[in-house]
Amino acid sequence: MSSLETSPDRYEELAQSLAEIRDRVRIAASGDGPTMVAVSKYKPASDILACHKLGQRDFGENYVQELVDKAGQLPDDIRWHFIGTLQSNKCKTLASIPNIYAIQTVASAKAATALNKSVPSERATPLYIFLQVNTSGEDVKSGLPALTSIESASESELVHLAKHVVTACPRLHLQGLMTIGSLTESLASSERGNQDFETLKRTRDVLEDVLRESGGGEWGVDGRLMLSMGMSSDFEAALKAGSDVVRVGTGIFGARHKKV
Repeated sequence: MSSLETSPDRYEELAQSLAEIRDRVRIAASGDGPTMVAVSKYKPASDILACHKLGQRDFGENYVQELVDKAGQLPDDIRWHFIGTLQSNKCKTLASIPNIYAIQTVASAKAATALNKSVPSERATPLYIFLQVNTSGEDVKSGLPALTSIESASESELVHLAKHVVTACPRLHLQGLMTIGSLTESLASSERGNQDFETLKRTRDVLEDVLRESGGGEWGVDGRLMLSMGMSSDFEAALKAGSDVVRVGTGIFGARHKKV
């Protein structure tokens, strides 16, 4: 068996898990079908190929070198999403992956500029960008502070970054906002809703108003910023709150064991 083949038992296990997650996404979602990114961190390329054979096309990775290695072995119609901490010195490597689809963790103008400079001129489509928002305010979380009102937006780092991407980074396309909410909110009762998700929605609404007022440049999809929120433990709540993209790893691939 080659390194890209998986055992029949593992294939069946992945097929069942993927089908179950897809059903749960379909039931929880309202409106247009959301994008479900299969987070394949620490999982072998054979698992990804099995899911690809089952029709999955969007996969997410947290580490640049792991993404580079997997992209070189796997089908080029995969849409790779980078969802890990973004360092400016890794932007050239990321942007050079032919089928990198989206970077979901942009949080500085320096990183956006580095990505824009690194996108090959021959690339047919822009590189999609999500700006990461720290909705929980936790020090351990990356991302920029959320927006509370249009009045306070003029001094916001997030607004300045969004305008920078839209006006000064022609090889990038500002697709939306992303957050990794707090574990507390993720585990909270669904009766009151997830406050991190609500914070990201408010931030999106304020930022859309600011971008419409400022004019110039294209962003979002049909004049609407997309939301990437929700993971294995809370993606259904995220979808009910209006998320456009969910990132599911353990629910599909099972528990992760860090490579040694």
